[in-house]
Amino acid sequence: MDEFKNLSKFYNKKNNKNSKNLNNKFKFLYHTAIKILICLIIFVVTLIVLKWNPNLKDKVYDMVYDNHFSFSYVNNLYNKYFGNVLPFDKVLPDDEPVFNENLVYNEANLYKDGVSLSVSNNYLVPILESGIIVFIGEKDNYGSTVIVQQIDGIDTWYGNINVSDIKMYDYIKKGELLGEVKDDRLYLVFQKEGKYLNYKDYI
Repeated sequence: MDEFKNLSKFYNKKNNKNSKNLNNKFKFLYHTAIKILICLIIFVVTLIVLKWNPNLKDKVYDMVYDNHFSFSYVNNLYNKYFGNVLPFDKVLPDDEPVFNENLVYNEANLYKDGVSLSVSNNYLVPILESGIIVFIGEKDNYGSTVIVQQIDGIDTWYGNINVSDIKMYDYIKKGELLGEVKDDRLYLVFQKEGKYLNYKDYI
C-alpha cells in the first residue's frame, strides 16, 4: 500500500512538472506572438500614415537622416515597456556578464575633437553608456574606431582599439567589453547632432 502511495506521489509530481513546463512554453509563445503583432501593427500604421500624407514622409526622412535620429533611444524605450521581441530572457537563466567595468585612466589630454587618455598597455575598454554600434572602421587621427550611438543621444567614438566580438548594430550595455587598446592610448570623442562636446562632462 505504501509503495502504491509513493508511486502515485511520484507520478503526480512528474505530471505537475510537465504541466508547468507546458505553461511556460505556452506563455513564451503567447508573449512572443503579441510582441511581433505589436511590431507589425506599428509598421503597417506607419506605412499607411506616410502614404496618406506625403509632407509627413519628408519630415520623417529629415528627422531620421538629417537630424541624426537616435535609434538606440527608441530601442531602449521599447525594451523598457515591451521587452525584447523574442523574450528569451524570460525563459533562459540570466547570465551575469563576465566583464563589467568602469573607465580607468592615468592622464587625460585634449586631442583633436576629443581627448587622449593614458591607459595601461592592452587596456580592456568598457562601454561608457549603453547603445548601438553604428560604425566600425578607420578614422583619420584616431585609427581603428568604434562609434556607439548611446541611449542618451550622444555618439561616442572609441579610437585606437582592437574590437572584441562585436558587430554593426549590436546593442551593448554600459560596462561591457568593447575591445582592447592597441598600445597605451585611448581616444574618445563625444558628439551630438554634429557638435563636439566637452569630454570633461562624460569621463
